[in-house]
Amino acid sequence: MYRSNKISRLFGKFAHKKFNKSIQHIINKSYVNIFKINLNEFKDYTQYETLNDLFTRELVKPREIQTKSFNIISPTDSLIMESGNINKNTALQIKGKSYNALELLYGYGAEYRQIEKNESQARLDSYSYINLYLSPKDYHHYHAPCDLEVLEARYFSGTLLPVNKNSLLKNNNLFIHNERVVLTTRLKYNASIAYFVAIGALNVGKICFDFDHRIQTNAQLGDAKYIYENPIQLKAGDKIGYFEMGSTVVLIIKAHWSVHTNDIVKMGQEIGTLPAM
Repeated sequence: MYRSNKISRLFGKFAHKKFNKSIQHIINKSYVNIFKINLNEFKDYTQYETLNDLFTRELVKPREIQTKSFNIISPTDSLIMESGNINKNTALQIKGKSYNALELLYGYGAEYRQIEKNESQARLDSYSYINLYLSPKDYHHYHAPCDLEVLEARYFSGTLLPVNKNSLLKNNNLFIHNERVVLTTRLKYNASIAYFVAIGALNVGKICFDFDHRIQTNAQLGDAKYIYENPIQLKAGDKIGYFEMGSTVVLIIKAHWSVHTNDIVKMGQEIGTLPAM
Protein backbone atom coordinates (compact mmCIF):
# COMPACT_ATOMS: atom_id res chain seq x y z
CA MET A 1 0.00 0.00 0.00
CA TYR A 2 1.25 3.47 -0.83
CA ARG A 3 2.24 5.54 2.21
CA SER A 4 0.07 8.44 1.02
CA ASN A 5 -2.92 6.08 0.83
CA LYS A 6 -2.33 4.96 4.44
CA ILE A 7 -2.18 8.59 5.58
CA SER A 8 -5.41 9.35 3.71
CA ARG A 9 -7.20 6.39 5.31
CA LEU A 10 -6.07 7.45 8.79
CA PHE A 11 -7.15 11.02 8.15
CA GLY A 12 -10.45 9.70 6.83
CA LYS A 13 -11.07 7.84 10.08
CA PHE A 14 -10.42 11.01 12.08
CA ALA A 15 -12.64 13.09 9.79
CA HIS A 16 -15.52 10.62 10.17
CA LYS A 17 -15.25 10.39 13.97
CA LYS A 18 -18.10 12.07 15.83
CA PHE A 19 -16.72 13.88 18.90
CA ASN A 20 -18.87 15.45 21.60
CA LYS A 21 -20.41 18.74 20.50
CA SER A 22 -17.99 21.11 22.23
CA ILE A 23 -14.90 19.37 20.87
CA GLN A 24 -16.47 19.00 17.40
CA HIS A 25 -17.27 22.72 17.33
CA ILE A 26 -13.64 23.51 18.13
CA ILE A 27 -12.41 21.16 15.38
CA ASN A 28 -14.84 22.60 12.84
CA LYS A 29 -14.16 26.21 13.75
CA SER A 30 -10.38 25.62 13.59
CA TYR A 31 -10.71 24.15 10.12
CA VAL A 32 -12.87 27.06 8.94
CA ASN A 33 -10.38 29.59 10.34
CA ILE A 34 -7.24 27.86 9.05
CA PHE A 35 -8.54 27.61 5.49
CA LYS A 36 -10.58 30.84 5.56
CA ILE A 37 -13.78 29.13 4.47
CA ASN A 38 -16.73 31.31 3.52
CA LEU A 39 -19.89 29.64 4.82
CA ASN A 40 -22.37 32.19 3.43
CA GLU A 41 -23.94 29.58 1.15
CA PHE A 42 -23.79 26.78 3.72
CA LYS A 43 -24.94 25.86 7.21
CA ASP A 44 -23.03 27.25 10.17
CA TYR A 45 -19.99 25.20 11.27
CA THR A 46 -21.82 24.18 14.47
CA GLN A 47 -24.35 22.22 12.38
CA TYR A 48 -21.87 19.58 11.18
CA GLU A 49 -21.50 16.47 13.37
CA THR A 50 -18.13 15.42 11.93
CA LEU A 51 -15.28 17.09 10.11
CA ASN A 52 -16.19 15.02 7.05
CA ASP A 53 -19.70 16.50 7.14
CA LEU A 54 -18.08 19.93 6.97
CA PHE A 55 -15.79 18.83 4.10
CA THR A 56 -18.72 17.50 2.11
CA ARG A 57 -21.15 20.30 2.99
CA GLU A 58 -23.96 20.95 0.56
CA LEU A 59 -25.20 24.30 -0.66
CA VAL A 60 -28.23 25.65 1.19
CA LYS A 61 -28.59 28.71 -1.03
CA PRO A 62 -29.45 28.09 -4.71
CA ARG A 63 -26.52 28.73 -7.03
CA GLU A 64 -27.08 30.49 -10.37
CA ILE A 65 -26.39 28.13 -13.26
CA GLN A 66 -25.28 30.06 -16.34
CA THR A 67 -26.36 27.37 -18.72
CA LYS A 68 -27.24 27.54 -22.40
CA SER A 69 -27.62 24.65 -24.80
CA PHE A 70 -24.13 25.23 -26.23
CA ASN A 71 -22.01 26.20 -23.23
CA ILE A 72 -19.99 24.52 -20.48
CA ILE A 73 -20.30 25.52 -16.85
CA SER A 74 -17.68 24.92 -14.22
CA PRO A 75 -18.49 21.64 -12.46
CA THR A 76 -16.72 22.84 -9.30
CA ASP A 77 -15.57 25.78 -7.21
CA SER A 78 -11.93 25.77 -8.28
CA LEU A 79 -8.68 27.38 -9.27
CA ILE A 80 -7.81 26.73 -12.92
CA MET A 81 -4.34 25.24 -12.87
CA GLU A 82 -4.00 24.81 -16.63
CA SER A 83 -6.05 24.61 -19.83
CA GLY A 84 -5.41 24.29 -23.53
CA ASN A 85 -5.60 22.09 -26.60
CA ILE A 86 -4.41 18.50 -26.67
CA ASN A 87 -1.54 18.04 -29.14
CA LYS A 88 -0.33 14.58 -30.13
CA ASN A 89 -2.28 13.21 -27.16
CA THR A 90 -0.29 15.46 -24.82
CA ALA A 91 -1.82 17.72 -22.14
CA LEU A 92 -0.30 19.69 -19.26
CA GLN A 93 -0.87 19.09 -15.56
CA ILE A 94 0.86 22.46 -15.07
CA LYS A 95 3.20 24.54 -17.22
CA GLY A 96 6.34 22.50 -17.93
CA LYS A 97 4.82 19.16 -16.89
CA SER A 98 3.09 17.23 -19.66
CA TYR A 99 1.44 13.81 -19.67
CA ASN A 100 -0.23 11.42 -22.11
CA ALA A 101 -3.96 12.14 -22.07
CA LEU A 102 -4.82 8.71 -23.49
CA GLU A 103 -3.04 7.07 -20.59
CA LEU A 104 -4.99 9.24 -18.17
CA LEU A 105 -8.25 7.99 -19.68
CA TYR A 106 -7.41 4.33 -20.27
CA GLY A 107 -4.43 3.44 -18.10
CA TYR A 108 -1.42 1.76 -19.66
CA GLY A 109 -2.86 -1.63 -20.45
CA ALA A 110 -3.97 -3.67 -23.44
CA GLU A 111 -6.87 -1.38 -24.28
CA TYR A 112 -4.61 1.70 -24.29
CA ARG A 113 -2.09 -0.01 -26.56
CA GLN A 114 -4.84 -1.15 -28.94
CA ILE A 115 -6.34 2.36 -29.17
CA GLU A 116 -2.92 3.90 -29.71
CA LYS A 117 -2.07 1.35 -32.38
CA ASN A 118 -5.35 1.59 -34.30
CA GLU A 119 -6.12 5.30 -34.05
CA SER A 120 -2.65 6.76 -33.48
CA GLN A 121 -2.32 10.36 -32.36
CA ALA A 122 -5.46 11.69 -34.04
CA ARG A 123 -7.74 10.31 -31.30
CA LEU A 124 -7.62 13.30 -28.95
CA ASP A 125 -6.06 16.03 -31.07
CA SER A 126 -9.44 17.73 -31.60
CA TYR A 127 -9.98 17.94 -27.84
CA SER A 128 -9.22 20.56 -25.20
CA TYR A 129 -8.56 20.09 -21.50
CA ILE A 130 -9.00 22.09 -18.34
CA ASN A 131 -7.65 21.27 -14.85
CA LEU A 132 -9.84 22.43 -11.96
CA TYR A 133 -8.15 22.33 -8.56
CA LEU A 134 -10.31 22.16 -5.43
CA SER A 135 -8.46 23.41 -2.37
CA PRO A 136 -9.38 22.37 1.20
CA LYS A 137 -11.53 25.52 1.55
CA ASP A 138 -13.68 24.82 -1.52
CA TYR A 139 -17.13 23.30 -1.94
CA HIS A 140 -16.29 19.67 -2.69
CA HIS A 141 -19.26 18.52 -4.76
CA TYR A 142 -18.92 18.27 -8.53
CA HIS A 143 -21.70 18.79 -11.03
CA ALA A 144 -22.46 18.10 -14.69
CA PRO A 145 -20.77 20.73 -16.90
CA CYS A 146 -23.56 20.50 -19.52
CA ASP A 147 -26.44 18.25 -20.50
CA LEU A 148 -24.96 14.79 -20.95
CA GLU A 149 -25.32 11.08 -20.44
CA VAL A 150 -22.79 8.90 -18.64
CA LEU A 151 -21.89 5.84 -20.70
CA GLU A 152 -19.13 4.33 -18.61
CA ALA A 153 -17.10 4.77 -15.42
CA ARG A 154 -13.54 3.48 -14.93
CA TYR A 155 -11.74 3.36 -11.61
CA PHE A 156 -7.92 3.32 -11.62
CA SER A 157 -6.13 2.62 -8.36
CA GLY A 158 -2.92 4.53 -7.63
CA THR A 159 -1.10 6.88 -5.31
CA LEU A 160 -2.70 9.77 -3.41
CA LEU A 161 -0.11 12.49 -3.81
CA PRO A 162 -1.13 16.12 -3.22
CA VAL A 163 -2.40 17.94 -6.31
CA ASN A 164 -1.48 21.47 -5.26
CA LYS A 165 0.84 23.65 -7.33
CA ASN A 166 4.08 22.59 -5.62
CA SER A 167 3.26 18.92 -6.05
CA LEU A 168 2.27 19.36 -9.70
CA LEU A 169 5.62 21.06 -10.38
CA LYS A 170 7.56 18.38 -8.51
CA ASN A 171 5.95 15.13 -9.71
CA ASN A 172 5.92 13.91 -13.31
CA ASN A 173 2.70 12.29 -14.58
CA LEU A 174 0.98 12.96 -11.27
CA PHE A 175 -2.54 12.74 -12.71
CA ILE A 176 -1.73 9.36 -14.22
CA HIS A 177 -0.10 7.96 -11.09
CA ASN A 178 -2.86 9.13 -8.72
CA GLU A 179 -6.06 7.28 -8.08
CA ARG A 180 -8.86 8.48 -10.36
CA VAL A 181 -12.28 7.80 -11.83
CA VAL A 182 -12.90 8.51 -15.51
CA LEU A 183 -16.44 9.06 -16.75
CA THR A 184 -17.01 8.63 -20.47
CA THR A 185 -19.98 10.78 -21.45
CA ARG A 186 -21.93 11.79 -24.54
CA LEU A 187 -23.04 15.42 -24.82
CA LYS A 188 -26.65 16.19 -25.66
CA TYR A 189 -25.84 19.34 -27.66
CA ASN A 190 -23.66 17.80 -30.34
CA ALA A 191 -23.46 14.07 -29.48
CA SER A 192 -19.68 14.24 -29.06
CA ILE A 193 -17.83 12.12 -26.51
CA ALA A 194 -16.33 13.94 -23.51
CA TYR A 195 -14.45 12.79 -20.42
CA PHE A 196 -14.89 13.85 -16.80
CA VAL A 197 -11.92 12.78 -14.66
CA ALA A 198 -12.08 12.97 -10.85
CA ILE A 199 -8.54 12.66 -9.47
CA GLY A 200 -7.80 11.62 -5.90
CA ALA A 201 -5.25 13.36 -3.69
CA LEU A 202 -3.68 13.22 -0.24
CA ASN A 203 -6.37 13.04 2.47
CA VAL A 204 -9.12 12.36 -0.06
CA GLY A 205 -10.83 9.49 1.71
CA LYS A 206 -13.14 8.77 -1.20
CA ILE A 207 -14.28 9.93 -4.60
CA CYS A 208 -18.05 9.42 -4.45
CA PHE A 209 -20.69 9.26 -7.17
CA ASP A 210 -24.37 9.84 -6.51
CA PHE A 211 -25.54 7.72 -9.45
CA ASP A 212 -23.51 4.57 -8.64
CA HIS A 213 -22.47 3.64 -5.11
CA ARG A 214 -20.60 0.58 -6.39
CA ILE A 215 -17.70 2.83 -7.35
CA GLN A 216 -15.37 2.48 -4.36
CA THR A 217 -12.08 4.39 -4.20
CA ASN A 218 -9.11 4.15 -1.83
CA ALA A 219 -10.60 0.79 -0.88
CA GLN A 220 -8.03 -1.81 -2.06
CA LEU A 221 -10.49 -3.27 -4.56
CA GLY A 222 -8.30 -2.77 -7.64
CA ASP A 223 -9.23 -1.28 -11.00
CA ALA A 224 -12.85 -1.57 -12.10
CA LYS A 225 -15.06 -0.71 -15.05
CA TYR A 226 -18.80 -0.02 -15.07
CA ILE A 227 -20.79 0.16 -18.32
CA TYR A 228 -24.27 1.70 -18.29
CA GLU A 229 -26.44 0.03 -20.90
CA ASN A 230 -29.08 2.59 -19.96
CA PRO A 231 -26.92 5.73 -19.82
CA ILE A 232 -27.18 7.99 -16.77
CA GLN A 233 -29.00 11.18 -17.81
CA LEU A 234 -27.75 14.44 -16.29
CA LYS A 235 -28.60 18.08 -16.95
CA ALA A 236 -26.15 20.96 -16.58
CA GLY A 237 -25.67 21.63 -12.87
CA ASP A 238 -26.95 18.24 -11.69
CA LYS A 239 -24.83 16.77 -8.92
CA ILE A 240 -22.48 13.99 -9.99
CA GLY A 241 -20.72 13.33 -6.68
CA TYR A 242 -18.17 14.71 -4.26
CA PHE A 243 -14.66 14.42 -2.87
CA GLU A 244 -14.08 13.77 0.80
CA MET A 245 -11.51 16.62 0.85
CA GLY A 246 -10.16 18.80 -1.97
CA SER A 247 -8.76 17.41 -5.21
CA THR A 248 -8.87 17.98 -9.00
CA VAL A 249 -11.31 17.52 -11.85
CA VAL A 250 -10.01 17.35 -15.42
CA LEU A 251 -12.41 17.87 -18.33
CA ILE A 252 -11.34 16.56 -21.73
CA ILE A 253 -13.85 17.83 -24.23
CA LYS A 254 -14.19 19.47 -27.63
CA ALA A 255 -14.59 23.05 -26.45
CA HIS A 256 -13.39 26.64 -26.59
CA TRP A 257 -12.45 27.94 -23.13
CA SER A 258 -13.44 31.45 -22.07
CA VAL A 259 -11.38 31.34 -18.85
CA HIS A 260 -7.64 31.20 -18.24
CA THR A 261 -4.94 29.70 -16.02
CA ASN A 262 -5.09 31.05 -12.43
CA ASP A 263 -8.70 32.17 -12.77
CA ILE A 264 -10.93 31.28 -9.83
CA VAL A 265 -14.28 29.89 -10.95
CA LYS A 266 -17.51 28.94 -9.19
CA MET A 267 -19.70 25.97 -9.91
CA GLY A 268 -22.37 27.11 -12.37
CA GLN A 269 -20.22 29.80 -14.01
CA GLU A 270 -19.76 29.60 -17.78
CA ILE A 271 -16.20 28.53 -18.63
CA GLY A 272 -16.46 27.63 -22.31
CA THR A 273 -18.59 26.87 -25.35
CA LEU A 274 -19.22 23.78 -27.45
CA PRO A 275 -18.85 23.67 -31.23
CA ALA A 276 -21.90 22.62 -33.26
CA MET A 277 -21.60 19.32 -35.07
